[in-house]
Amino acid sequence: MQVQFVGCGDAFGSGGRYNTCFHVTGERVNFLIDCGASSLPALKRLKIVRDDIELVLITHFHGDHFAGLPFLLLDAQFSRRTRPLVIAGPEGIDLRLTQVMEALFENSSRTKQRFDLSVVTLRPEETRMFGGVKVMPFPVVHGESGGPFLAYRVEAEGRVVTYTGDTEWTEMLIPAAREADLFIAEAYTYDKIVKNHLSLKTLEMHLPEIKPKRLILTHMSDDMLGRVNELAHTAATDGMSVEV
Repeated sequence: MQVQFVGCGDAFGSGGRYNTCFHVTGERVNFLIDCGASSLPALKRLKIVRDDIELVLITHFHGDHFAGLPFLLLDAQFSRRTRPLVIAGPEGIDLRLTQVMEALFENSSRTKQRFDLSVVTLRPEETRMFGGVKVMPFPVVHGESGGPFLAYRVEAEGRVVTYTGDTEWTEMLIPAAREADLFIAEAYTYDKIVKNHLSLKTLEMHLPEIKPKRLILTHMSDDMLGRVNELAHTAATDGMSVEV
């Protein structure tokens, strides 16, 4: 199984990076985790075939994780997509998707798609299956607006990938990421405590409990990007691919 970091930036595009979007592929799976505002051009830059994507998992409703969906759906409509697509995310995703589509492309939410589109609500600690993809959402802490906020533990093809989403430290990250084959973790700052976000030093305190097999840092601010060459951990870059 392969994970490609289509975009790994923060909301401010620090370092010129695209918004959050991870592409997971295997012999029988093809899905995205998050779809930030810049995701469609990032997907096209990497020549990723959007028609093959079967599922999009959304962690929360901030624009750098969610606002690429209207562009993705518009592209699907005009490229004459025929394969079904599932979009799954926190409670309220059906209303939020309608709102963002209408805000960006008026009447687009009422346009009949040429393909079957399913919008599915994911609830914390309730497992859902999407074909060969098993998804366990965990509640995380990222403020009040733009939520609910979820981290995902995803199992597919015998591998476990966990993504924190945007969050400050919460004990829920321990079961979410315990012994994951790949743990993708926000590291917004190095050691500075910023409300609703995770610092690398805070994360490192808990790694002995989590014991991930591999850790990759994402959603880094300028503070973190200035230290990338000093880090003991792998830092994501746009376009980077890893085998899981």
